[in-house]
Amino acid sequence: MTITVSTITAEQHLAFIQTLPSASFLQTPAWAKVKPDWRAESIGWYDDQALVGAGLVLYRQLPKLKRYLAYLPEGPQIDWSSTALDAWLAPMVEHLKGQGAFGVRMGPPVITARWSAAQIKEGIADESVDSLTQLAPSTRNPVGAGVVAQLSRLGWQPLDAVGGFAAGQPKYNFAIPLADDEGQALSEDAVLKGMNQLWRRNIKKAAKLGVDVTQGGREDLAAFHDLYVLTAKRDHFTPRPASYFTTMYDALCAEESDRIRLYLARHEGDLVAATIWIRVGQHAWYSYGASSTEKREVRGSNAIQWQMIRDALAAGAHVYDLRGITDTLKSDDPHIGLIQFKTGTGGEAVEYAGEWDLPINRVLYKAFDTYMRRRG
Repeated sequence: MTITVSTITAEQHLAFIQTLPSASFLQTPAWAKVKPDWRAESIGWYDDQALVGAGLVLYRQLPKLKRYLAYLPEGPQIDWSSTALDAWLAPMVEHLKGQGAFGVRMGPPVITARWSAAQIKEGIADESVDSLTQLAPSTRNPVGAGVVAQLSRLGWQPLDAVGGFAAGQPKYNFAIPLADDEGQALSEDAVLKGMNQLWRRNIKKAAKLGVDVTQGGREDLAAFHDLYVLTAKRDHFTPRPASYFTTMYDALCAEESDRIRLYLARHEGDLVAATIWIRVGQHAWYSYGASSTEKREVRGSNAIQWQMIRDALAAGAHVYDLRGITDTLKSDDPHIGLIQFKTGTGGEAVEYAGEWDLPINRVLYKAFDTYMRRRG
């Protein structure tokens, strides 16, 4: 098989994604519109005349030079099970080099290991355990191990990560399986029974207290953002501007009507939680969330998550992804509360192959790395 890589249209790219069970929303053509600071290109892998792979490339320019870092977040969509990845990656690198890339960064959408909620709970309780990596995974994926080994052999470099968060996308995520090993959808009762007692109790409490969860529209993004800014102040992170969310909502809705949803949880008219849900095929994500400091006792966050999980099931999703976690299990770590909240859903921690860099021009690559570190 001789594979070639060339530019494809957004329409060709989307049509290819629609033939797959799923793909990261960061690899949809619409995501290019969410990142206007990056030049974007859809590329395709061809075996003769057949389109057999696709990816969204985001190009970040080096200051004052028309040279770029080519970035494929959580992509590309190729046959990662191949034992000859160079046949897929070499033509991609040559194409990107022709586009002015001095380096390539990608995040293979390949799982390497999983840990159950029970394992994580035991790890947190064990004072001798500081990290997920100290626990033997419940399962290891030989395909993931093969990808890591091949990339290392081909000269790709794993991106330095601290606590599982690299400069780009997190290496560790937390996800709830919504289908069994045969691909059969689980029932709502089965998913609920997988949650810990505290989660089930909080869901019931929210319902009893009259927390009302509804889907909002574009006009409700302002209310979401107001609550999100308050959440950022409370939890000490830098919020994105309101324009980011309107751009995201418009771009993803234009690509597919049910790609993105906004959820709002209210109690007696007060907005107590708001979240953004994204789905591509059989994979649904909890993307952004906000919650009020007041009325935390009504458990709006649990109620809104449960509604999103139920809706993901109804939409045919096989996975509900709560996105990134760190790998730390220290009881005094500032991230431990978030990990415990997600672990209570009864899902599993998932380790991906992580992000990898291939310097094409090492001098420019080092200059760009220095520039980005100074900015950060």
